[in-house]
Amino acid sequence: MNLLALVLAVTTVIAIHVDSSHPVNVVRPLHAIGAGIDSDPEGQVPVLYAPERTQVMLGAGLGFVSYRLYTELSIQDWHWNPAGSFSDAQHGQGYWTSTASLASHPIVNSFGYTLPHRGSSRDQGDDEGYSRIDDGNPGTYWKSNPYLAQPFTGDPDAEHPQWAIVDFIHPKDVDAVRIAWVNPYATRYIVQYWTGGDAILAQDSGRWHTFSGGIVDAGRGGTVTLRLAPTPVTTRFVRIFMTASSGTCDTHGSADRRNCLGYAIQDIGVGRIDTRGSFHDLVQRHTCGGDPERRSRCGPRQTPIMVSSIDPWHTSKDRVPFGQDQPGLDFVSRNAITRGLPMMYPVPLFYSTPANAASEVQYLRARGYPLDNIEMGEEIDGQYAMPEDYGSLYIQWAKALHAVAPGLKLGGPIFQGVNHDIKVWANASGDDSWLHRFLLYLRRHAHANDLAFMSFEHYPFRGCDQGVTLRMDLLREPAILRGVVDAWHADGLPKSVPMYITEANFASNGGPVPHQIDGALWQADWIATFLTAGGAGVNHYQYEVEPMGHSHQCGLYGNYSMFIADKSYNILAKAAQYYGAQMLTQSWLQPGDTQNAIYAVTTSQTAANPPVTAYAAKGPDGTWSVMIVNKDSEGHNVDVDFGFDGPARKEFTGPLTRTTFGIAQYHWRGTSATEIPQPDDGPLQTAIAGNEIDAFTVPAYSITVFRGLVASVVRIDP
Repeated sequence: MNLLALVLAVTTVIAIHVDSSHPVNVVRPLHAIGAGIDSDPEGQVPVLYAPERTQVMLGAGLGFVSYRLYTELSIQDWHWNPAGSFSDAQHGQGYWTSTASLASHPIVNSFGYTLPHRGSSRDQGDDEGYSRIDDGNPGTYWKSNPYLAQPFTGDPDAEHPQWAIVDFIHPKDVDAVRIAWVNPYATRYIVQYWTGGDAILAQDSGRWHTFSGGIVDAGRGGTVTLRLAPTPVTTRFVRIFMTASSGTCDTHGSADRRNCLGYAIQDIGVGRIDTRGSFHDLVQRHTCGGDPERRSRCGPRQTPIMVSSIDPWHTSKDRVPFGQDQPGLDFVSRNAITRGLPMMYPVPLFYSTPANAASEVQYLRARGYPLDNIEMGEEIDGQYAMPEDYGSLYIQWAKALHAVAPGLKLGGPIFQGVNHDIKVWANASGDDSWLHRFLLYLRRHAHANDLAFMSFEHYPFRGCDQGVTLRMDLLREPAILRGVVDAWHADGLPKSVPMYITEANFASNGGPVPHQIDGALWQADWIATFLTAGGAGVNHYQYEVEPMGHSHQCGLYGNYSMFIADKSYNILAKAAQYYGAQMLTQSWLQPGDTQNAIYAVTTSQTAANPPVTAYAAKGPDGTWSVMIVNKDSEGHNVDVDFGFDGPARKEFTGPLTRTTFGIAQYHWRGTSATEIPQPDDGPLQTAIAGNEIDAFTVPAYSITVFRGLVASVVRIDP
């Protein structure tokens, strides 16, 4: 018995079967596996995209770039061009439109502007803002987005109800509300309480109930105190739900009709009325934002309030004063990181205007930058927008954009990283699926064709996961991502609409995993799984070189970057996901702008989440590649076939190349900000002769790619 037979006799061989009868997807690597860029430290954009760094970034093999819009996460309007004008130019205030004129200087940095009529205590950005409803200032107020009123939506206002929710964190006994309305006020509204789980973060976990005394059909504004119930109700959440507006103009006057649309509240109090008729308010007022872990520097916080939308009106004085620049469109569009490919640009949506978005596209076209896909806003579910509201804004923006660029491909909703369908409060028919209702809205308004692609983000796990938890994360990843894709199709997304994951990494709060070998294994799995499931493209986040941060929660260092860099942004070493990207873009797929066909793969493993996963591709030169991700602590023998041609088995024939990246090539612990991986050898490529290919071994904790020709072989048993 030869040595190979002896090994096979005592070791279970994992059979890997490639269905070579037809491809499940066809991709061009530079258009299918790209990178995401985002806001950067103040004044550092030229440094981060300097040629010496850009060339190293390009070495990862990533292609098209998606531009992330941090301003939307922070409840800010994006002045994508610092040059432009306000609707009330005389007073430097109103609704902003950046100029499309090429007479302005090339844009290196761009900026966010806070919104004076903000109603939400919390946001998905730095979380340093605050609600103007309970800030204790009688001169401020929240106002809803006028673009969600009937003159812009074309729908009755009751189809786009606006709301404000008070969150006490812990249940309180309440029987009264005091609302200080300002113009425009609600003439029809109800006050409700919630039973169930978290009304904001788990909207399918309970239901809203209207207080018996909480129905107002002829509101007249002013300050109103309502006795909501004869006996107190214990609840954590109280909602004011508005369906008709007075149409009276706010403090900015009647010259702009947007000042007279929607709803505005100066203050909300919720509490109890005692036996003497005195109102006892439970709402705490403060100008601090709503960081639930109190990590921000603004001190004691106000009672959190969340609102349905926010008026994008602001002033020239509202520019964000600290540490956050969006890369200038000219600077990044001309940078080598684009490889000359169309960037996936965003337009500001939830906190901006159609005119500002249309002007951006006009500017890009006038500059001659290649345009293809435009994302509409950013992480709209993270802003807790209702699908019908986003649907109406989407249509309004689509009309404005197509008026200046008829062939432009638009997409969204850019869901923040999720592992399941997005749920919202059920509508009258019981539908609680965000995407399903958004798609229905587009269809009902004859604008389904304006959704040229669907995009979402992928951050499936927690940044501190290590040990057994981390291993289970790696095992579960392929099933999680397939489940997400299946959910979007179950919601009614047509198979003909391409899907993009335009921002992704292991966890939304950073952590050490992207720099560990585990981060590369996870990266190979999620990208190959998505492309095998028919996905059109992915964008690894983040491309820029940034220094490592320390997580007190994890006790380790980490971030999203593919590099280990010092505080001066000098690259000290390449990190695990840099090499993982190379395995995908230069080993599994044939690099460049040519077509690679992807094929379905099954294995002989019976576990629901097997430790070994495999992905197959055929390059334009006719060679096949099989990428095998081994998440086990021991190596495995594998046997690869590509089906049968009569009695002949289709299999690799030599010579082959084998490229491996795993724990033998790389190790990093995360114990310091400048720790260098040991070892740090990058992928290892070896040749396999024709007489060595009956069975392969894949090392423990590794990504291995076998590449070569496939032929039909008639096997004769000894």
